[in-house]
Amino acid sequence: MRVLVIGSGGREHALCRALALDPEVSELHCAPGNAGIASVAAVHPVVATDPEQVTALVSRLGADLVVVGPEAPLVAGVADAVRAAGVACFGPSAEAARIEGSKAFAKDIMIAAGVPTAGSRVCATPEQARAALEEFGAPYVVKDDGLAAGKGVVVTSDLGEALAHAAACERVVIEEYLDGPEVSLFALCDGATAVPLQAAQDFKRALDGDAGPNTGGMGAYTPLPWAPEGLTGQVMAEIVLPTITELARRGTPYTGVLYAGLALTEAGPKVIEFNARFGDPETQVVLDRLATPLASLLHACATGTLAAHPAPRHSEGAAVTVVLAAENYPASPVTGDVIEGLDVPLKDAYVLHAGTRPADGQVVSAGGRVLNVVGTGPTLKDARAAAYAALAHIRLRGSHHRTDIAAAAAGG
Repeated sequence: MRVLVIGSGGREHALCRALALDPEVSELHCAPGNAGIASVAAVHPVVATDPEQVTALVSRLGADLVVVGPEAPLVAGVADAVRAAGVACFGPSAEAARIEGSKAFAKDIMIAAGVPTAGSRVCATPEQARAALEEFGAPYVVKDDGLAAGKGVVVTSDLGEALAHAAACERVVIEEYLDGPEVSLFALCDGATAVPLQAAQDFKRALDGDAGPNTGGMGAYTPLPWAPEGLTGQVMAEIVLPTITELARRGTPYTGVLYAGLALTEAGPKVIEFNARFGDPETQVVLDRLATPLASLLHACATGTLAAHPAPRHSEGAAVTVVLAAENYPASPVTGDVIEGLDVPLKDAYVLHAGTRPADGQVVSAGGRVLNVVGTGPTLKDARAAAYAALAHIRLRGSHHRTDIAAAAAGG
């Protein structure tokens, strides 16, 4: 099977790593890729959000399966264009991807499907925003209605900060705050059938102790030893399946991965957000634990045959990933600095590239989240120790990372 992955981040490196280990994959390509992906796949320059460029590359490579990683190409209709060219594609249509591209659309779907979520108001004026904030009270949750690369959400007890974020966006969704631990669950979907992968937890805030601004994610781990028994089955029955059923009823069957970002409230799991793609950095740990070959799973989704495919299996043990971020991330990341220590042999750990590029025989930073260091082991404590031991070998001027990823779960 010739597989093409679209994207250039840590999630795409994790996808390429898993696909490269699959004996069914005869050729692996990625566009545009990064310095790390180039070690496991042939990389090709392409504007990932341009359907014509992507389909031209698909045709030139003779790809059997295209996997669209990031949200922006999905919202731009890349998956539609690939399917129109007669090639199997893992990723929802532009219309179905609105479940991430528009927070207001996602709320409409959830309400119609009876999916548990936070109460909300869609606001387009300062007056509407103030009224909604006063209605729900602090902590205030303000979400940019459109795509914002994981940084369009402000959660704050400062009314002024909440109003300022609303004013900076064309339209926002203001919600009641959902109290409880957060969980990420990925469901693979073929339009009618859905199967879950192993649940994970990520860390959105930039600093230790969940302080600082929201980011695209500073680390993640799996499994969740503290999660309630039966959680995955409950989420599939009450959230995922009603959502894909509602989308199919509207004539927009969902093909790809549906990411459910959840809060485990006293009243049960409720949806914080839906994403139309694999979450980053949760993908890095979830795919590490996936024992089922990835290519056949994704191809089954893309061809509507998921019901006949064996259910995904996961390995024993744990995985923890820690993100190394560039100086001044998430505000205005500094790029172009040389990354040192990538050639050091690691024990029970490996490095996935996110924001990197090759330059004069070296690897330099090219984004806010630069690397994902993944540690594995029989327990979360072991996996966490392996990740941080590996991270200690890497040097990037001005970089920062959280030191408490998975600490509470590893400590019981």
